[in-house]
Amino acid sequence: MLPISNEVILRLKAELGIKSLAQATIRQIVQLANKLQEEFGIKFIRTEMGVPGLPASSIGVEAEIEALKHGVASVYPPIEGIQALKHELSRFAKLFLNVDINPEGCIPTVGAMQSSMIMFLVANRREAGKDTTLFIDPGFPVQKRQVAVLGMKYESFDIYDFRGQNLKPKLESYLEKGNISTFLYSNPNNPAWICFTEEELRIIGEMANKYGVIVMEDLAYFGMDFRKDFGKPGEPPYQATVAHYTDNYALLFSSSKVFSYAGQRIGSLLLSNKLYHSEFPYLLNIFNTSWFGQAILQEAIYTVSAGTAHSAQAGLAAMLKAANDGSFDFLKVVKEYGQRAAVMKRLFLENGFHLVYDKDVDQELSDGFYFTICYPGMTGETLLGELLRYGISAITLDTTGSSHTEGLRICVSQTSGDRFPDLEERLKLFKMHH
Repeated sequence: MLPISNEVILRLKAELGIKSLAQATIRQIVQLANKLQEEFGIKFIRTEMGVPGLPASSIGVEAEIEALKHGVASVYPPIEGIQALKHELSRFAKLFLNVDINPEGCIPTVGAMQSSMIMFLVANRREAGKDTTLFIDPGFPVQKRQVAVLGMKYESFDIYDFRGQNLKPKLESYLEKGNISTFLYSNPNNPAWICFTEEELRIIGEMANKYGVIVMEDLAYFGMDFRKDFGKPGEPPYQATVAHYTDNYALLFSSSKVFSYAGQRIGSLLLSNKLYHSEFPYLLNIFNTSWFGQAILQEAIYTVSAGTAHSAQAGLAAMLKAANDGSFDFLKVVKEYGQRAAVMKRLFLENGFHLVYDKDVDQELSDGFYFTICYPGMTGETLLGELLRYGISAITLDTTGSSHTEGLRICVSQTSGDRFPDLEERLKLFKMHH
């Protein structure tokens, strides 16, 4: 049965309108892998999509059920979020990041995806001439699509060759032009799983202060650098954040991975106290207010979704309260991903693959939700096409802004331990044929 005929893959690509595997979206790869599974009856090793591979927290589920029983389904939630959730988000910021953020700036959103969308809507329109987002890549491809859909501009660079002190002149080469309004990066990073050092975060913060740029820090994988234990409330070490070095920040927080709560589309936007209360007269060219926090709430969120689901807010509030109170070690649960990554990396490396992003400056990368691989002599597009023939799906690094077009992103979340023998067998077969 394996390897699958290349002609079949070409036929299905054409049927799905996929012109190039190198530029295919994650959802297109999902469709292609689904079609191949159906046609050949082979259960794929699914590493293309970053979805939770663990059950949702029962704390959130039970709290949401109780909220529904008490009638919240018929009541519009407040746009700014229910007070219980805002309070716990503020506590969480203090206990796990050691950052003081008032509850008013803790705003529930329809997942972290909405957080970035509404930030682009407002932050990139607050000053004349500052209309461009700088992506510190590699990164989540859909955030660039958001900018494009909004008709906005962006620039980007791959941080691979600009770690440590090298980051400062690289950032300044963009900032000195005067058009950069926002930075965006994820930490830990999707797809490379690099984690910014304190030195790098300090540089980003200093550059934001010097040039008046807002830093959008995507914390979708909060605390999942498993080299340290960030799971003890009110005790160091704390999750690394640029918020220690600048007041010009917005933190994008997600419940999808750390609480396995992706289906409820609940996240939050955490605005610094200074930014929430900042006034930008130029906003009046678009909005009915010049105050940043009010433009986010009463203009952006109101017109996009008028808030987020009432019961989901209750569920997230309950999970955060349990984490804040120390009765729910949420990071202990997701350490399973690090354990999977360690095994999967070993299997790829034993069969002739190499890691693309392998270091945090001078440290080995953490094992976590993602890692990146390449194979000698193959582009990312060629490698993906070949791995599909062996029942393994992934995405190319081309779509993430990486300069390493020979690489693929591997997500470990959908590959539990019972699939490791299948993965090992397929990788050995791949090595044999290549």
